[in-house]
Amino acid sequence: MPIKPSKFNYQDKPQKQKSIKLKSRQSSNDNLEATREDDDLIYGRHTVQAALKSERSLNRIWVISPLRYDPRFHTLLNEAKARGTIIDEVDDRRLDQITHRKNHQGIAAQISPYEYKELDELISQAKSKTEQPILLVADGLNDPHNLGAIIRTAEALGIQGLVIPQRRAVGITSTVTKVAAGALENFPVARVINLSRALEELKKEGFWIYGTVADNGDLIHTVKFTGAIVLVIGSEAEGLSLLIQKNCDALVSIPMSGNTPSLNVSVATGIALYEIYRQRWSKSLRM
Repeated sequence: MPIKPSKFNYQDKPQKQKSIKLKSRQSSNDNLEATREDDDLIYGRHTVQAALKSERSLNRIWVISPLRYDPRFHTLLNEAKARGTIIDEVDDRRLDQITHRKNHQGIAAQISPYEYKELDELISQAKSKTEQPILLVADGLNDPHNLGAIIRTAEALGIQGLVIPQRRAVGITSTVTKVAAGALENFPVARVINLSRALEELKKEGFWIYGTVADNGDLIHTVKFTGAIVLVIGSEAEGLSLLIQKNCDALVSIPMSGNTPSLNVSVATGIALYEIYRQRWSKSLRM
């Protein structure tokens, strides 16, 4: 069966965030508070627990009484309270209102703004962890669900960090944090003004830059990923921009044999990162 390269200029469109209005007789101040809560909200036991364990700055936590005194959370919540976090014991109905009836599992938290790393700090940290660091660069992702899924996969595969642009791309929002399911607490992200300059800086630091494209790239399983490397992925609709492609040392594509013309960006990124991981893992076994 013939093999064709995958579409890295992903055709899936970013998911639109729906605004859900609560059907209750609240004052304008109550509505404003609910909006603020939703804008910077994380929820779910694993996500909030990971934030607590990493001592992430949390402004407020809403928790049901049984979970407040659960051994998995009691000490962590007391420590957060000592650091200045407000702990509110509420019922499920209040949590349903705050999270717009999402699967909160009895706990939600209002997070402080995400603290991005400086690029030089990210590079230094990556090199301190391994002799062959791997960094991920995202060129203009707009869907927070895709970014969150990519961060979760990257952290699980031992990637040392992520670089994203400051403009025309989604940042680290509460939705990204929720989808990442705790991975952000152990995964640094740098946000840069100029992505091309960031790639030039990475080259100076000894990284080899691989860009992902729809076609005309080397089949990814034929490329030997050695040394310090950067994998660059494109946006959902446009893929990798021509300017960023010119800043790459090599371009790679995923081979496919089915009729599906393209892959979701988070799925394609996971496949590419796993190939890099597989090669490193196989080499370590042989050694």
